[in-house]
Amino acid sequence: MTARRVPFLSLAPGPGSEDDMAVKAAIDRVIARGWFVLGPEVEAFEAEFAVAMGATHAVGVGTGTDAIALILRALGIGDGDDVITTPLSAAYSALAIMMAGARPVFADIDRDRLTIDPEHIERSITPRTRAILPVHLYGQPADMNAIARIAARHHLAIVEDCCQAHLATSDGRPVGTIGVAGAFSFYPTKNLGALGDGGAVTTNDAALAEKIKRLRNGGQTDRYHHQEPGINSRLDEMQAAILRARLPRLRAWTDTRRRLARAYRVALARAPISVPPERDSGHVYHLFVVRSTARRELQAHLAARGIETLIHYPVPIPHQPALAAVAPAAQASASSRSPCPRGFTLRSHRSR
Repeated sequence: MTARRVPFLSLAPGPGSEDDMAVKAAIDRVIARGWFVLGPEVEAFEAEFAVAMGATHAVGVGTGTDAIALILRALGIGDGDDVITTPLSAAYSALAIMMAGARPVFADIDRDRLTIDPEHIERSITPRTRAILPVHLYGQPADMNAIARIAARHHLAIVEDCCQAHLATSDGRPVGTIGVAGAFSFYPTKNLGALGDGGAVTTNDAALAEKIKRLRNGGQTDRYHHQEPGINSRLDEMQAAILRARLPRLRAWTDTRRRLARAYRVALARAPISVPPERDSGHVYHLFVVRSTARRELQAHLAARGIETLIHYPVPIPHQPALAAVAPAAQASASSRSPCPRGFTLRSHRSR
């Protein structure tokens, strides 16, 4: 008898499923049209995604990393400026700040919510600070009410990293609409995943949306006329069509993630592990995270039973060699008691 195996996730659309058929139809439609960059699929997806996320505007870009960097550039944030963010995330959150020419400053995290702690944000503010970049980590929204109060008090922009938080809400408000703009990723592992890279910016600011549209396309106002030094970061037609096919299913997939998370919480209630609490009902469970003082042994125990797990994230961002260029003063505020060395993700909730 073959032992049962529970993979961490599967990215292939289920053969013969509604998702599989819709994705294939979308791909065929783009190929038949012969238009592959900045065409009708991108325009339609931008409109549909904005509505789904509760925003007025959406702009498709190449990656979630680019989305963050482009927002910062569009706000005029760059050389000489600091952006306060979390040490517990994918490193791309901080790398995007550096791409814009600014410096990431790391404030500690809320040990229950695992997102940036508002109290530590306030302690990290200096005359160089221009923005706060909260990350809605693992699908759990940061404490946006407290962060918004701090930002208003110090006249700082809020740029939301929503790359793991499609359809999440913070105290009932859609993430990506609370700050000046939100950055989303469509990397294949995300709650709404493409079959390649992709990203989007959401905002309620029409002028900001238009500027990001220029910046993503070399700063062009029209063909061959470059008003400002932009970059090449365009969501392509194929990925936009695939995302359009999947977007109508996102709500049901999110409901499934939440249902499975509730089942996990009940089943693990008496287990010798710690499950971070759900601090906001708007959590969309990109990942289901548990913590253990015997992490290696628990992973081995699960692996022996065919259950695959991963660690998110084993090295805090400030300790990454890529951040060596960041001034020591910025690194000094990084979390020295981050829970990530003893936490890992049990598995993700893929419903397609």
